[in-house]
Amino acid sequence: MIHVNVRGLLVRKNENKIQLIIQLRKREGEPEVYELPGGRINEYEKIVDGLRREIMEETGLKVTAIHNEEGSIITTGNSFSVECIKPYASYQTIEGPVDSFGVYFVCEVEGELLAEGDDTADVHWADIGEVQKIVDEQRFSEIDLPAVLMFLKEER
Repeated sequence: MIHVNVRGLLVRKNENKIQLIIQLRKREGEPEVYELPGGRINEYEKIVDGLRREIMEETGLKVTAIHNEEGSIITTGNSFSVECIKPYASYQTIEGPVDSFGVYFVCEVEGELLAEGDDTADVHWADIGEVQKIVDEQRFSEIDLPAVLMFLKEER
């Protein structure tokens, strides 16, 4: 069984510094590492709907914009309705304990951050320096690490 996930790069500029929301994964039996908000989409759930739901559950924030959402295309035929949208990045595990595929989207959000979300804690806006430090200390989720490295590379 393959898990299909959506994850958000929640970005803002604050005092001329780029910030990203990160959170500490708090799930029994799993290592505590920082990650990006997101999770599994439900069967036949639209990608953007799953992304909005997961971000709300984990951060308490409402997604106000998903980059490239305006260019999405939905087609309906005799057998299938299909949504196609351009993500920021995608991943697939090619080894490990869980077979998963996921897509990342850059999002804009509003609202008040939860102190703790759905299996998360320490949900906060982190500047690029803090994110880089967490990466350097190997405290970032192995799943999200490649997308975070892409983001850091582009922001420098």
